Amino acid sequence: MIRIKKAGRVTAAVLAAGAVTALAGAPAQAAATTSWTADLSTVDTDDVNVNVAAGGGALTLADAAWHRTARVVAGSEGSLITAEHALATPANRVSADLTADAPKGTSVEVDVRGRTGADDWTEWTPAGTTFTTTVSSVQVRVSLHSTTDGVRPSVRGVALSADSAPRVNALVATTPLTYKVYGTREGLVGGTTANGHKIVSHDHFVSFPSGKSVSPKGTGNYTAKVCRTDGSKCEYAPVWEVGPWNERDDYWNPASVRSEFKDLPQGTPEAQAAYLQGYNGKKDDSGRTVQNPAGIDLADGVFWDGLGMSDNGYVNVTYLWTGTGPTGTVKTAGDPMNVRASASTSAAIKGLAANYAKVTIECYVRGDSVTGTFGTSTIWDRIGPNNYVSDTYLQTGSDEPIAPLC
Repeated sequence: MIRIKKAGRVTAAVLAAGAVTALAGAPAQAAATTSWTADLSTVDTDDVNVNVAAGGGALTLADAAWHRTARVVAGSEGSLITAEHALATPANRVSADLTADAPKGTSVEVDVRGRTGADDWTEWTPAGTTFTTTVSSVQVRVSLHSTTDGVRPSVRGVALSADSAPRVNALVATTPLTYKVYGTREGLVGGTTANGHKIVSHDHFVSFPSGKSVSPKGTGNYTAKVCRTDGSKCEYAPVWEVGPWNERDDYWNPASVRSEFKDLPQGTPEAQAAYLQGYNGKKDDSGRTVQNPAGIDLADGVFWDGLGMSDNGYVNVTYLWTGTGPTGTVKTAGDPMNVRASASTSAAIKGLAANYAKVTIECYVRGDSVTGTFGTSTIWDRIGPNNYVSDTYLQTGSDEPIAPLC
């Protein structure tokens, strides 16, 4: 659960639903405990628009009139990701006691996630909610929101405790979930994503209408495979933004896990149901009339370069973090890498794999020798049907194949 301790002159309830974490792979604290206090004093490169107030030491919004994109016309937002914390005993639930000042029109949310592998994590989960599996270390994300320019919430403390509770749902499956949804072009060059990335021309990331799958800045812990419906082109891209339309619609999850709109079929975005079927009075969760059925936003590079799209339309989306199997993370000088139809540098280009994208390795073959980020090799990894990339651009933790021979 999340317990709220109102400090000072709190005049509005502090909402608890999300917290931001440190970069994947950050070292866990030396002392493993089941009760601890979040370190709110360290603000670094993966935190967004927050600072520690002088004197009082409370975490607050750095700019009380800043927001990610032009979608928001007033107020501000920001988030802090804590360092990874090792638990003394494996657990499947982390609860939070939040001490904060929240003037009217402001809120604070606390989310947590647990490490399930070397670079594998659960989705971000509201504190107090059970994970889909038992974890041994966790990260915390604290998000601050304001709907009025100049008005800031402040967080004085977040006390955390871990325990185990009966699990009522399961998310991770061997095969990741795939749904056909309507994709729209993100645009918004010069804006900032939910994880603090500044959007550039021909950028390569995607956005879903939920903060549960936002990768910390400079990572691709949550990556989507997006393909044209005929399968001719695909791109593997990290999730760095929240939207379109809603911000709590993790529609790929079953009703037992889905944050909102639990009466909709799994795989159906609320915006799609609102636009096509009049669901929720044709409005999103903030009361706006939905103008298209979008379930994913595509950064311009994904839209134009990876998929070759010229207009918004339906795409097949695979939510790679919902599956299991060996994985590798794309590491390039910055540009996306070509995905080939076979293990040859002259084979047809089937799409792109963006820098930081975390891809599932189905199997491997021997092919053309390639020199890349991690040396020279003839190993090529199949990351999807007729989708091959050189192993020299994948960080897998090994110079040898980590998947079976195709």
